[in-house]
Amino acid sequence: MSLKFFEKLSQNFIELLHDKDDYNVIIQVENKEKSFTAHSNVLKFRSSYFSKELENIQPNENNIKIITKSNISAQIFDFILKYIYGGTVNLENVETRFIFDLMLAANEFELTELFKDLETILIEDKASWLKTRFSFVYHTVFDKENFKNLEKFCNDIVVKYPNLIFDGSDFTSLSESALVSLLKRDDLQMKEIKIWDYVIKWGVAQNTTLPTNLKEWTKDNFLTLKTTLKQCLPLIRYFHFSVDEVLNSIKPYKKIIDKQLWEDINQHLVTPKRPVKSIILPARSVLVTELPPRINEPNIISEDHAAEISSWIDRKTTTYSITNIPYKFELVLRGTKDGLAPQTFWNICHGHARTVVVAKVKGTDEIIGGYNPLAWDNTYNGEVNDWMKTKDSFIFSLKNGNLQNSILSRVIKPQYAILLVCKRNQKVCGPYFGFCFCMYSSKSNFNLDDLSFCNNTNNSYEKPIRTSGFFSIDNYEVFKVVQKS
Repeated sequence: MSLKFFEKLSQNFIELLHDKDDYNVIIQVENKEKSFTAHSNVLKFRSSYFSKELENIQPNENNIKIITKSNISAQIFDFILKYIYGGTVNLENVETRFIFDLMLAANEFELTELFKDLETILIEDKASWLKTRFSFVYHTVFDKENFKNLEKFCNDIVVKYPNLIFDGSDFTSLSESALVSLLKRDDLQMKEIKIWDYVIKWGVAQNTTLPTNLKEWTKDNFLTLKTTLKQCLPLIRYFHFSVDEVLNSIKPYKKIIDKQLWEDINQHLVTPKRPVKSIILPARSVLVTELPPRINEPNIISEDHAAEISSWIDRKTTTYSITNIPYKFELVLRGTKDGLAPQTFWNICHGHARTVVVAKVKGTDEIIGGYNPLAWDNTYNGEVNDWMKTKDSFIFSLKNGNLQNSILSRVIKPQYAILLVCKRNQKVCGPYFGFCFCMYSSKSNFNLDDLSFCNNTNNSYEKPIRTSGFFSIDNYEVFKVVQKS
């Protein structure tokens, strides 16, 4: 018979952690602004990271070893130490982002049991959070090691919806391991020639010294690209390209392809049944049916909202009934599906006119938005932003939750109605209605900072649509307003 008293043991070790008389280690965190005391024997036996770290540190004159971890927050490290000493982690009343950051820290400190359990919690219980911050999560887990389950979770989404990563403004910063893991997938839902184009784009971006004009490339330039893509090139399905695709997209880069493979590609185009020496990878499978990452996700706006916005577009004094709306609201972009990077807005909405942008303010039930009768334009290459003129745009805050009545604010300075954002600024600037409703993010994700704002600094619209200025965005959608037939 074995009697176990782990709860009491855990409590005793937590008390030891708080004992300030017998420590011999100090851990400094948050740029050395906060510090914790600990005991080397406990740290070494509980964490292989600390075992290696303490081996290489000489004690000071007081026989104390000092470890500095400037990138770790005090709150996170407090949880880490309580786990190391007491084997307990209390996740009640903590935000999902905290769980994610704690998982990263647990991995860094080589606490395998903890980071694996946190990874499982995120996948099984917090999947919607992961999806709404998909680009951030994807880049983070592939920049680290050991997160195989999260990598699979992300890749299972990307293969169905590759635009989430491939069309992102930060695509070229993708790690090689992440790109390779996608190229290995037989079920990646993208045309092979587009995959080739993205691989070339990624490879070129890793070598900033390569000439921008391909005609100026030397033999060494092609060798540089070939070396960069040595893990990617064998994963391309070369024998499933059309003649035009080979001539237009593959041939210009034939110097990065092995001579035998290039000969086999050309032979296969002429006599596809004749055997070749190169390995022929199977064509990628095409899914018959697809479900969105968030099944049956409702639109941000209701039919009542659509009726109200429609009446504003037509300058009606009374609101259309939901059975009498003259327009269809066709979804062009959804942030939680297509991505929350500003560049995604410009990539997807370019050329669309008569659009309604609606945003859900993070942590509230507020819905704010704007109507633009003009076409969004992502081609403007000026040094600074410019303006598009219209007298028909408006911004609004919709009746929802605590807001008893919707707020409508029409443009009063048509020359400052819609900001024409230049290409160099599109990675941080989303849609701007004057400076009265603006979506902005320095982190290329509207959800990760609170730099989107509403104010009336240039008075281009009648009145403010919300009282407080800056906010972050849970989700946003863009609809094209189409006349019903």
